[in-house]
Amino acid sequence: MDGNKISGTAGCPVLHGAHTNTSSSGLDWWPNALNLDILHQHDTKTNPMSKDFDYREEVKTLDFDALKKDLHAFMTDSQDWWPADWGHYGGLMVRMAWHAAGTYRLADGRGGAATGNQRFAPLNSWPDNVSLDKARRLLWPIKKKYGNKISWADLLILAGNVAYESMGLKMYGYAYGREDIWHPEKDIFWGAETEWLAPSDERYDSVDDAATMQNPLAAVQMGLIYVNPEGVNGQPDPLKTAAQVRETFARMAMDDEETVALTAGGHTVGKCHGNGDASQIGPDPESGGIEAQGLGWANPNGTGIGRETVSSGLEGAWTTHPTKWDNGYFEMLFNHEWELTKSPAGAWQWQPVEIAEEDMPVDVEDPSIRQMPLMTDADMAMIKDPIYREISEKFYKNPDYFSEVFARAWFKLTHRDIGPKARYIGPEAPQEDLIWQDPIPAGNTDYDVDAVKAKIADSGLSVSDMVATAWDSARTYRGSDMRGGANGARIRLAPQKDWAGNEPERLARVLGVLEGIASDAGASVADVIVLAGNVGVEQAAKAAGFDIEVPFAPGRGDATDEMTDAPSFDPLEPLHDGFRNWAKEHYEISAEELLVDRAQLLGLTAAEMTVLVGGMRVMGTNHGGTKHGVFTDREGALTPDFFTNLMDMGGVWNVVSDTMYELRDRKTDEVKWTATRVDLVFGSNSILRSYAEVYAQDDNAEKFVNDFVAAWTKVMNADRFDLA
Repeated sequence: MDGNKISGTAGCPVLHGAHTNTSSSGLDWWPNALNLDILHQHDTKTNPMSKDFDYREEVKTLDFDALKKDLHAFMTDSQDWWPADWGHYGGLMVRMAWHAAGTYRLADGRGGAATGNQRFAPLNSWPDNVSLDKARRLLWPIKKKYGNKISWADLLILAGNVAYESMGLKMYGYAYGREDIWHPEKDIFWGAETEWLAPSDERYDSVDDAATMQNPLAAVQMGLIYVNPEGVNGQPDPLKTAAQVRETFARMAMDDEETVALTAGGHTVGKCHGNGDASQIGPDPESGGIEAQGLGWANPNGTGIGRETVSSGLEGAWTTHPTKWDNGYFEMLFNHEWELTKSPAGAWQWQPVEIAEEDMPVDVEDPSIRQMPLMTDADMAMIKDPIYREISEKFYKNPDYFSEVFARAWFKLTHRDIGPKARYIGPEAPQEDLIWQDPIPAGNTDYDVDAVKAKIADSGLSVSDMVATAWDSARTYRGSDMRGGANGARIRLAPQKDWAGNEPERLARVLGVLEGIASDAGASVADVIVLAGNVGVEQAAKAAGFDIEVPFAPGRGDATDEMTDAPSFDPLEPLHDGFRNWAKEHYEISAEELLVDRAQLLGLTAAEMTVLVGGMRVMGTNHGGTKHGVFTDREGALTPDFFTNLMDMGGVWNVVSDTMYELRDRKTDEVKWTATRVDLVFGSNSILRSYAEVYAQDDNAEKFVNDFVAAWTKVMNADRFDLA
């Protein structure tokens, strides 16, 4: 026997599955443990770029004209390994860009194209994204050429824009500035289903009521971008499909006119692919063999390309000229009667009862052959639903108006998640203020900040008043789509001024004081709200024995009602806020999970979340003034008492209810503190406890104050894109 040979696997020095199998992970052993991974995703260790690399500065050096020239040439420069339909990649590039942007949802601002996440699982392997792996691979030579000056995230959307331009549409504009991520996103809940395209009943209370779709989801089935093109659960019924289309697009912040325009404009170009047996298609990119090199859905039948491509399973083009921007979609839809049929792949679709040969689109490979056009169930909804039909008729009669509405809706679709206009980069960024961009006027910086702070300090407002109001103003910020935040002081306006989480009566009282100070000083209310919070923190730090100045940058502006799309702000309403120990009602999701979700949207690390909770508790900022988690006899002072007393072993925690706990002294059995789940998780979760122990140490009181101020300032300035 060879002494150096290892037989079987028993003696193998490598831990099998250590890098690919999660069956032995902590969360599998303890499935109820709080998962903090979303606060640690996209760590610098996953980023291959140097720490000094700043894409938003790098892209400004891009030769914008040269890149667009190359993209225009690319559209008709067909590559043999994946030839373009009709010799034009326009339809494929539009679908790629659409499916990158179309995952955005208004409820939590997550999804969308701003991170280039289509490159990673699960999106790269969604059933709705079949063949988009090829689209990205086709673009690789251009990405290779321009390198660091163009991100994948920008390139995917720009390719869609140029595709439309090359087919004759005048675009509304384009803005650069999307920064790539380098690791799959862990913070996006795409649904609880465990199989692709599971019946949509699973995410509805009633599939007959589209509004009952589970929040924050916006697609009807796992693995789809929007709705099932064959109908609800694959059963054709245009009116039922219309209801799902309306709800789905509303959850992307689109109204009925934008919905019709996007549906029609997306289907004016390109085609569906289902000329074959879909069951024979190979595994998706993430499941494929190593030899596939990241490409998936291989078709073993014939060439698997051109007319033999299978993706959605539906087959055909919508218009007579699928590589040309025209009014052909509505001409086809209104000028024919439609009947149900099935594609060669067995998918339900609609086709004309009668059609002249010259109105049929030509074959993607042989222009001497004409093929039958199609409509999906969603397309039929555009003429079966009364509201959609009225809009469709208007577009049919006014092609120029249709083109304009589509171009604007496309811009909104592809730019909604990259933040306000101030973040737009490049020569084609439009200058018009659009209400969905949440415009904010420039603020004044020419006022005496110290004098304003002095007036605030003498106003009679408590630490709790000042800190809680500033926090409530800033906590609406969502890093997912860069909406919300303290800039604009929209906490003064509907709907925010009436949100239960903002304690309307207290808010009105505090604003009454701060607005007067702002008016006298010539400062914005937004600045004064944040300044008041800073004053409160400074007073609390001084009460704890530390003189510290909280950093402040003036220049916030005050939005008006006319600048505010109030309905689109409804989803930003906090229904829970662990930082102020409050929930609007009892939820199935635990309070600590809701805290982590809020922290992630605010861009906080687990350590920053920890120090903020501890500081907010001792300053007495709990919603409604409750004492849960206020583990201190020095309320109003920025001390580490929350952590010190949480770590103390002089008492035993007892369950009062499923959301409430009390600490009883071991000797006297007296109740000393009360707490919620959010409070106690900092002692029960091993990771959070390790942070809590740091701040409970005798030598870290000053560190606690400094760390709190740093985290506080980060939240107050989260939406100050002018400071970046």
